[in-house]
Amino acid sequence: MFDREQPKELSGTVREFQWTNPHVWIQLLVPNGAGGQDEWGVECTSVNALKRQGWSRTSLQAGDHVKLMIFPLRNGSLGGQLNRVIEINGSASQLPGYR
Repeated sequence: MFDREQPKELSGTVREFQWTNPHVWIQLLVPNGAGGQDEWGVECTSVNALKRQGWSRTSLQAGDHVKLMIFPLRNGSLGGQLNRVIEINGSASQLPGYR
């Protein structure tokens, strides 16, 4: 489902951070070449797994500017699986990554 051979960096604004089971989701607004924004759905692991790695429901907030590394969907849709958070609001992320 995800292309782990072609990681992709996304930079955009968090529209929503969904702290839900079975998987946490980040809805990210990413500027496109046409002057608008595309919404990407980025799937994370479970709440339990993220908690064990130091994440919380407030780790990301709507309006945060983030840079993410994802494994994109193989079918080319605007989505993927989170590999790691690189930057939050211009600062290096302190959130642990996962694989």
